[in-house]
Amino acid sequence: MCGITGQFDTRGQRAVTHAVLKRMNDAQHHRGPDEGALHIEPGLGLGHRRLSIIDVATGQQPLFNEDRSVVVVFNGEIYNFQELVPELQAAGHHFHTKSDTEVIVHAWEQWGEDCVRRFRGMFAFALWDRNRQTLFMARDRLGVKPMFYALLDDGTLIFGSELKSIVAHGGLRRDIDPLAVEEYFALGYVAEPRTIYRQARKLPPAHTLAIRRGEPVGEPREYWDVRFTLDSRISAEEAQEELLRRLDESVKLRMISEVPLGAFLSGGVDSSAVVASMAQVSSQPVNTCSIAFDDPKFNEAEFARQVADRYHTDHFVRTVASDDFDLIDQLAGLYDEPYADSSAIPTYRVCQLARERVTVALSGDGGDETFGGYRRYRLHLMEERMRAALPGGLRRPLFGLLGRVYPKADWAPRMFRAKTTFEGMSRTAVEAYFHSMSQIREPLRSQLYSPQFKAQLGGYSAREVFDRHAARAGTDDPLALIQYIDLHTYLVGDINTKVDRASMAHSLEVREPLMDHPLVEWVATLPSSLKMHNGNGKHFMKKALEPRLPDDVLYRPKMGFSVPLARWLRGPLRTRLREALLGGAITECGMFNPTVVRRLVDQHESGAQDHSTPLWALLMFDAFLRCNVGQMPALTAA
Repeated sequence: MCGITGQFDTRGQRAVTHAVLKRMNDAQHHRGPDEGALHIEPGLGLGHRRLSIIDVATGQQPLFNEDRSVVVVFNGEIYNFQELVPELQAAGHHFHTKSDTEVIVHAWEQWGEDCVRRFRGMFAFALWDRNRQTLFMARDRLGVKPMFYALLDDGTLIFGSELKSIVAHGGLRRDIDPLAVEEYFALGYVAEPRTIYRQARKLPPAHTLAIRRGEPVGEPREYWDVRFTLDSRISAEEAQEELLRRLDESVKLRMISEVPLGAFLSGGVDSSAVVASMAQVSSQPVNTCSIAFDDPKFNEAEFARQVADRYHTDHFVRTVASDDFDLIDQLAGLYDEPYADSSAIPTYRVCQLARERVTVALSGDGGDETFGGYRRYRLHLMEERMRAALPGGLRRPLFGLLGRVYPKADWAPRMFRAKTTFEGMSRTAVEAYFHSMSQIREPLRSQLYSPQFKAQLGGYSAREVFDRHAARAGTDDPLALIQYIDLHTYLVGDINTKVDRASMAHSLEVREPLMDHPLVEWVATLPSSLKMHNGNGKHFMKKALEPRLPDDVLYRPKMGFSVPLARWLRGPLRTRLREALLGGAITECGMFNPTVVRRLVDQHESGAQDHSTPLWALLMFDAFLRCNVGQMPALTAA
């Protein structure tokens, strides 16, 4: 795992300044503290920070082919590199290292842009081919590893693993994109391919970008997408057996390492499944770690201990105070963009804990999206059945009215909190799912924005992100459709972003067996009835794991990795909340209606309503403005 960066003159061969490239590279020192190196030639500079995992002795980067006409900087792991080496050697390529990085340069020589189709792993890389005068950038299929880039006004293309790297260049205009702000307050993150800055972009997952010197910079090209065909005729029993085989293979591939390796163990189904599989294929006790909370409502340590005891893992647990909120400014600097998932705090802590004992950790991320595990999936399918029972002409006006007039009763028993259900019933499936996934829902977002900011949005809604992906899903199956949307939005923008930044802050490599793309492709062929059965998600996965895991782990209610936001914002963070949201950057930026912000703060403090989610989003946006922007930049329309 590493950090990469670089700059490329798309128009000619202007000299790259060593000091600038070094500054960009050093901005990501945390991603690779073991080594750092640069390569500079006319019109090109590549930088690399190394976290040594495989071929520690000879795997340094930038790495070249035999005649040094092709050079690559690479972040990630190619898990099937040992299979590709003999094939490439048979084609006449000569290897000088035992690293997976060298496979990339020879695969490029052999297969060109299609080389990425041969790679199984998590990766983001930039490759320069001097003979073809081409810079080639690529990102893995499920967006595990990040890649940011920007084309500057003078034709220089800059890129890096984190946004802070291209900011460090000094030439990026840091005008905030209003559409990115709308996406943040709707989703809790800025969705691909946008970034918070107008001039910068994220390379989308499963995309490449080839730039030939002297030619205009085109758009990224997609090389893969998951297809929910749901057409497999496999029996439930056969699916369970096949799942275990594929899971064990995926885990085994990700246990290749020359440094200490372990796993996160939260006590949930996914991380427990990974640990059980590691125990199946390992001759040594598995290193596992988890964090416990001193608040029992958020503590899963007991269930993690059950799995650790069953497989005799070398288990390490540490209790974290439930008032662990001192990371706000640190997280803002870590993520470079506004990011509102409060579980970033415990994720940061568990990565910090893991790094004390291992350099590589396997996680269970991706399991809910792939196997249909979220509680919201069950609720969405219930709503879909209700929507299907009523014609749209009747359903929309009736439930639209009920949704508008029914009070937001956070204080009431759950059975009486029907406002969200009524609102969802008045919408299409995609509209309803976007509504349920929104951090701040309409019409509150509209109320929150100032008139000037709404004018700059020009009517844009972050719902267009969901609409864009839904149009490409190729399925009208209710579960498959929202799984497809999540795989392209929430998994990439929220989960993978959170884990990458939190782990890399501690120079820890995290590998995700449940995001193995052949596994994801296979599960997408299975009928949705195998994944969601009688309202229970991950049905066939849990059945498959019954011989390996306790029922208490498999069938208990999902807890999630959360923190007590509502209590924090009424208690220990109350003063900070008022100071941040009722003055300073939030007021000065001109994006928000101060009357509405004050109303949210007052209502939450009094206990009249729970506004913890929108208030946290505002608090993290304030931290972003203060930590990353400094002087308030002008907003620009998209």
